[in-house]
Amino acid sequence: MSHKRIPKRKAAIAAGSVAALGAAALLLPNANASQDGAEDTTAAAPKTLKAGDASDLAAQLAGLLGDAFAGSYYDEDSQQLVVNVVGDNNQLVVQAKKAGAAVRQVDNSTAELQSAAQTLKSEATIPGTAWAVDPRTNKILVTADSTVTGEKWDTLESTVQSLGSGMATIQKSAGTFKTFASGGDAIFGGGSRCSLGFNVTAGDGSPAFLTAGHCGVAVEQWSDSQDGAPIATVDQAVFPGEGDFALVKYDDPATEAPSDVNVGGGQTVQILQAAEATVGQEVFRMGSTTGLADGTVTGLDATVNYPEGTVTGLIQTNVCAEPGDSGGSMFTQDGLALGLTSGGSGDCTVGGETFFQPVTTALETVGATLGAGDAAGGEEAGGGEVGGEEAGGEEVGGEAGGEEVGGEEAGAGEEAGVGDQSGAGVEDGSGLTETP
Repeated sequence: MSHKRIPKRKAAIAAGSVAALGAAALLLPNANASQDGAEDTTAAAPKTLKAGDASDLAAQLAGLLGDAFAGSYYDEDSQQLVVNVVGDNNQLVVQAKKAGAAVRQVDNSTAELQSAAQTLKSEATIPGTAWAVDPRTNKILVTADSTVTGEKWDTLESTVQSLGSGMATIQKSAGTFKTFASGGDAIFGGGSRCSLGFNVTAGDGSPAFLTAGHCGVAVEQWSDSQDGAPIATVDQAVFPGEGDFALVKYDDPATEAPSDVNVGGGQTVQILQAAEATVGQEVFRMGSTTGLADGTVTGLDATVNYPEGTVTGLIQTNVCAEPGDSGGSMFTQDGLALGLTSGGSGDCTVGGETFFQPVTTALETVGATLGAGDAAGGEEAGGGEVGGEEAGGEEVGGEAGGEEVGGEEAGAGEEAGVGDQSGAGVEDGSGLTETP
């Protein structure tokens, strides 16, 4: 697997270095007073920021604004952080602007949106539904898949209406919410196929990797080839509940577990650190079934009601995925690890919604650190971009299926899931595949 071994002939594509904001740059200045005691309300223009830096600034502003903070999002076109503010405290607004954010006055506070989400949880926890706060509309976006019909739809619609005008919107999805069991390199176990997310170092110093929790609770031992000998064993797994992630330790303590993502065509992207996702941020997703895909973060702290149970705290996106992609890595071209593929609706032909487990939460819960210390500490990496653009003189992109991955073949002919392409398994209700 290219995630754990790097042949010398393989060209490692390093993502562009992450220019993290220094501590001084993140200090939020108080509004200065003039000599006559009058308040200076002059505010600087919004700063141009990378998405990762915008996420850091958003966290700082959330602490500064307190109850006035009503979410934020990254405007990819202007490369600015937009912060929602409730109330009329002009001094806080001035400070947010001086810190570099574009400020927008909105009606719904964070507390009100959280209360509405709690109402949805208590009255409309229906399999096939999901919801997350959309800071761009300052509302909760509720999504129902194709299985939500009849009384289920009536219950969901009436609950949304009970929240009041301007608090939530509801939309239908053509697909069905399911976990995408089959990221990076393919991993196999018990007739199931998933994807390796990110290599990590476990709390005891042993090499390990993160993948989806629904993969970890389904199968204990995993191999890097179909019908191959196990190479790793599940140590911890969470699903359903407060997340969808698993820590899987390599059986061989001498296994090399570098901090990179295989993006197909013998290319890798260096992963520098874990980071929080930001709404509006452009992201890439690597999976063993569908290869490399890109899209945008559309919601945070999402709740998804899968057939197997409810999962909270996920990242919502419009990136496509299919069965077999579960556990795979979501990252940025700057080398930030953001998420692990959980599930969603649709496929990479018609599109749909896909949900991801935040990497930061998974790392904190299992007590692991990203990578093997070779690149996770924020070391500079050479320039390059993901998604078919040139990086270091070589093109990054292509699908994992059918292309050599670190000298090993992870071909599309081994795919399991939609349409049972391999003939090796059939899809069960969870999206996992089982040997007939």
